[in-house]
Amino acid sequence: MFKRIAIAALMGAIFCITAQAEQTDAGGAVPSFTEGDVISFDDIDKLRPFLPEQFWDNRDFFFYEGMQLEIGPSNYDYTPSKEWMSMTEKFRGQSRIGPDNSLENWKTGWPFMHDEIDCKGDPAAGTKIMWNFQAAGGDGHAHFFYSYWDRGEQLPLYYEGTGQSVQLAHRIEAKHEKNDFDIFRGEKRKNANGVQVDAPFDARGIMLLSYRYKSSDKARAEARNDDTWVYVPTLRRVRRISTAQRTDAISGTDFTMDDLRSFNGIVPQYEWTCLGEKPMIAPMNTTQKGYPYEKEHNFGPYGLSFATDKWELRDAWVIRMKPKNADHPYHHKDIYLDRQTYAPLYSFAYDQKGELWKIITHNHRWSQNKELTDDNWFPGWEDVPEPRAILVVSDIISNVQTGTGNRIEFWDAQGTPMPSKGKIRRFIDVGRLTKGR
Repeated sequence: MFKRIAIAALMGAIFCITAQAEQTDAGGAVPSFTEGDVISFDDIDKLRPFLPEQFWDNRDFFFYEGMQLEIGPSNYDYTPSKEWMSMTEKFRGQSRIGPDNSLENWKTGWPFMHDEIDCKGDPAAGTKIMWNFQAAGGDGHAHFFYSYWDRGEQLPLYYEGTGQSVQLAHRIEAKHEKNDFDIFRGEKRKNANGVQVDAPFDARGIMLLSYRYKSSDKARAEARNDDTWVYVPTLRRVRRISTAQRTDAISGTDFTMDDLRSFNGIVPQYEWTCLGEKPMIAPMNTTQKGYPYEKEHNFGPYGLSFATDKWELRDAWVIRMKPKNADHPYHHKDIYLDRQTYAPLYSFAYDQKGELWKIITHNHRWSQNKELTDDNWFPGWEDVPEPRAILVVSDIISNVQTGTGNRIEFWDAQGTPMPSKGKIRRFIDVGRLTKGR
């Protein structure tokens, strides 16, 4: 049971211009849609030039009769907070790629400015992009609903609860500069992530806590893998989860722990190649309330589609991941990231035979969009009054070889920090898993 829950541990990781008829990099295609258009099933050919080929080839999972896909703005300005951009500029040029794809001398913000990344001419471009992708995380809190699907049928196995994450190092708030941008002096961890399961009844009370360490940025010989603990009420004790399980399929699911947000692993354990830049259409700022506000949203006949929502045309990086570990289940994974925000759009995982195995898609929500709940959904704080964050609010994985899949929804995800160091200390304490239940 505890292995089925482990995947939720890192969900805190859980961080306008109308599309016009002009030449693009998508094979010279001209968009035949504009902001405000609604694409029905009969119109999906209009989207094809701006979708990954693997997605289009498996479109039966994602497009369906009755879908209502709204076209949003093209390349809308989702620039992060001025505090984030200021810190990135302050330390511009100091970060560098070290041996074994390690990251050296990173303080805070993005390690690499956009204008320092040359996808065509720099062999390290893919690695730089992935370090920026991981740096874009932060604090997080969300309710979650995890469902299982088999060829369009929702199985009775599900999990519901809350997730929390705390960024312990590389903070952007100026007040942390005296501690080298760490919350606590001498901190060795980058972040801590936790989950509490509230339903179903036989899983209620399961709790999980995971640490990622600063040394994970180093070459593999020096890096420390994540530590993860889970409290299982039926056993009345805390168990430690092996790091090897991160790349194993979680029991009863198609996810691995490292599949969250398309990639939730340790960068130096992989080789990275930038395959190019393309305009892509994808869900970027949901119009749906979703879980826990509305539980009847139409996710299509397979239960694995975001087709009834708002999609936007975005410039994307295309990155190929190849594991250095020979016993990894994937031969490679191609990841599509939004070029401005590094938000994950799509990823495609291939088995060891080189055949497409899993498609991972994501939906997002812009922190400045207050329409779906209320003005206090994602409030700023004293140091960052305007967060300007794109948050992943749902991960869907579709197994194209079996027709099965999983969906994680956390539409109310937000990233306002915990109010005090005392609350942070209690949250990151492993002893909390068995105390004060």
